[in-house]
Amino acid sequence: MSLITCIEDLRQLAQQRVPRMFYDYADSGSWTESTYRANCSDFERIKFRQRVAVNLENRSLQSDMIGQPVSMPVALAPTGLTGMQHADGEILAARAAEQFGVPFTLSTMSICSIEDVAAHTSKPFWFQLYVMKDRSFIERLIERAKAARCSALVLTLDLQVLGQRHKDLRNGLSAPPKLTVANLLNMAGKPRWCLGMLGTKRRYFGNIVGHAGSVSDMSSLAAWTSQQFDLTLSWKDVEWIKQRWGGKLILKGIMDAEDARLAAASGADALIVSNHGGRQLDGAPSSIAALPAIVDAVGGHIEVHMDGGVRSGQDVLRALALGAQGVYIGRPFLYGLGAMGEQGVTRCLEIIRNELDLTMAFCGLRDVRQVDRKILLGDDRGAP
Repeated sequence: MSLITCIEDLRQLAQQRVPRMFYDYADSGSWTESTYRANCSDFERIKFRQRVAVNLENRSLQSDMIGQPVSMPVALAPTGLTGMQHADGEILAARAAEQFGVPFTLSTMSICSIEDVAAHTSKPFWFQLYVMKDRSFIERLIERAKAARCSALVLTLDLQVLGQRHKDLRNGLSAPPKLTVANLLNMAGKPRWCLGMLGTKRRYFGNIVGHAGSVSDMSSLAAWTSQQFDLTLSWKDVEWIKQRWGGKLILKGIMDAEDARLAAASGADALIVSNHGGRQLDGAPSSIAALPAIVDAVGGHIEVHMDGGVRSGQDVLRALALGAQGVYIGRPFLYGLGAMGEQGVTRCLEIIRNELDLTMAFCGLRDVRQVDRKILLGDDRGAP
């Protein structure tokens, strides 16, 4: 594919180049995938007001997220196993985001470690944290993030239990991949991916293996992980982490106005309206549908961000119009990474920026900080 014009082009190319188990891991939801699909389809129902005969010179997408200047109000979301979409994937994505002037968020369940990413970037990135029973491990993760100069901690609250993802079960997902006959045959058709993986030493969960007390290799990791997600997670734990961290804190996984009010009361700097990309509670509303009520409930007290279903710069603009101050992209940059490595992530960001800029202009605005519900038609000023 010589001409990449949209995120869908990157998706198709990634599907060709990434082994099935890792492509499916990125591009799937839980159970029937109804929430996963709604995350995208609900955006399509939100219509813009086109305006004409207004001055469109000197347009600007510059903004800030939690006080950090950004070239556009977009961040790369934390995604697990990013380094299995492409060799050294987290490093490549972080470098692309840094060059573009948008935040990169490293997942706890990354392949490249905090230290790996810090060694290959010059500016601070964000780190995403899961709450696990082993509090000493959490304390060490937080200290490692501080040592790496991470400028924000993104605390994910919606993974106390794991949603059932049928494709992962069928594919026998693992990192590195299980060498079954089916997986070997599939990988044989992905020579770019295989060559990349042969050329890197980073094939495991770099933040965990060798750092968690009882985890020295992949065989011990699975047993440790299955026992570690904390079913007793509470707002007291959020306060404990806030105190241990001491820096900018973002709470991810908020889908209810009451939880949003609790997030605002916790003293966090921002919350992310997110249903984990439709990978946890199937049958939940889309993130964009949940956004307006949460903005109305707490928008004046805490910065509101969102993720889930964003596939274009137009989707970014829709979310901004409904009150989000920052929008995260996960699958789009993973498609770019799987398709073309670092260049693909850069191309993803270029596409998002161009679509955001042009659509804002068609709506008659020159500054992204002026975007509000007035650019949407009638009923679209609320939830889809």
